[in-house]
Amino acid sequence: MANKGEQRVKIALICTVCKNRNYITTRNKVNTPEKLKLKKYCNYCRKAVEHKETEKLK
Repeated sequence: MANKGEQRVKIALICTVCKNRNYITTRNKVNTPEKLKLKKYCNYCRKAVEHKETEKLK
């Protein structure tokens, strides 16, 4: 049986408007193979905008 930690990858969410990294989270690469796109609040833009996944973090 696979280790639970191996399936989850650490990712950063970047604002599509101002390009700042605002959130760090994990996702399951088996259940969600495509990149995440979430509508989150950006402190720099001061509004809820779409954030998308960037490269994997270590």
